Amino acid sequence: MMMTKAELDLIVPLQYRRRNNGFTRTLGRLLLGISGWRIIGALPDVPKVVVIVAPHTSAWDFVVGVAALFALDIRIAFLAKHTLFTGMLGRFIRAIGGIAVERTKPNGVVADAVSAITAAERMVFALAPEGTRKLDRGFKTGFLHIAQGAKVPICLAYFDFEKKVVGFGKLITPSGDVPHDMERIIDFYQPIRGRYRKVWQNDAE
Repeated sequence: MMMTKAELDLIVPLQYRRRNNGFTRTLGRLLLGISGWRIIGALPDVPKVVVIVAPHTSAWDFVVGVAALFALDIRIAFLAKHTLFTGMLGRFIRAIGGIAVERTKPNGVVADAVSAITAAERMVFALAPEGTRKLDRGFKTGFLHIAQGAKVPICLAYFDFEKKVVGFGKLITPSGDVPHDMERIIDFYQPIRGRYRKVWQNDAE
């Protein structure tokens, strides 16, 4: 069943609404409804937040994510490989909030992300903590350093392909103890199933 606009409006605080584009909202709702997906939870009503989305095991994550993005009419910022920012695809990625980065400079990426969040009055900064779809890779710690550097909380979001749910989960504040925070976060994601089963591990160990 397709979620109503009223139901979706309860998920996203007004400050993060994009432009109330009726066409893209209806398209997103239709895509989710036809494929049997629904959205649960709510984005926290805070001025700035880092949203991590996991598990990341398939290119279908992007498709489901864009459908949810349209349905929620949400304004976000996210990092993407600079090689994607060409032609029509590049214009589309920029339009939905993409920021081009070179992954060969990981420390620079963290610093750039912290600067962007700090400079903004409000921002939902989204990223996949794994940084890759490979099933034998664990979470990278960059998102924790970004959140701690920008002094913002982290919302744990997910795509559960088994239940066909896009969810907004708990809100955590980085403690400064990276291994401890990573353990808490991975424990949250353990029962969630991506399109393919993830081999969970903690790269902070």
